[in-house]
Amino acid sequence: MPRRNRPPRADPPALPGPPRSLVAGALGFARTESSADGEWMVRTVPGTLGRKTYRCPGCDQEIAPGVGHLVAWPAGTDGYDGSGQRRHWHNPCWAARRRRRPGHRRGY
Repeated sequence: MPRRNRPPRADPPALPGPPRSLVAGALGFARTESSADGEWMVRTVPGTLGRKTYRCPGCDQEIAPGVGHLVAWPAGTDGYDGSGQRRHWHNPCWAARRRRRPGHRRGY
């Protein structure tokens, strides 16, 4: 077996900011968005990671497995506390949520 001619690496550089949980690291970064309806934590889900069917609250249509979308939950919670406040949205529906009437059902 050939030997390695490279010197051993030094410790990896420290990442800026506070340490994150393993769940947050495995599922991607969440960003904070502020709007008239409050502060939200938003995480983009690429189509390759979408494995379940969800219902978008913006259009009341299904988000099929394999379709890219985003997950939003109220800021101040971790989104995984079992409170059921996480919602899966189509990207355009999330962007248009302030222009739509509450309770308006689409697609029927």
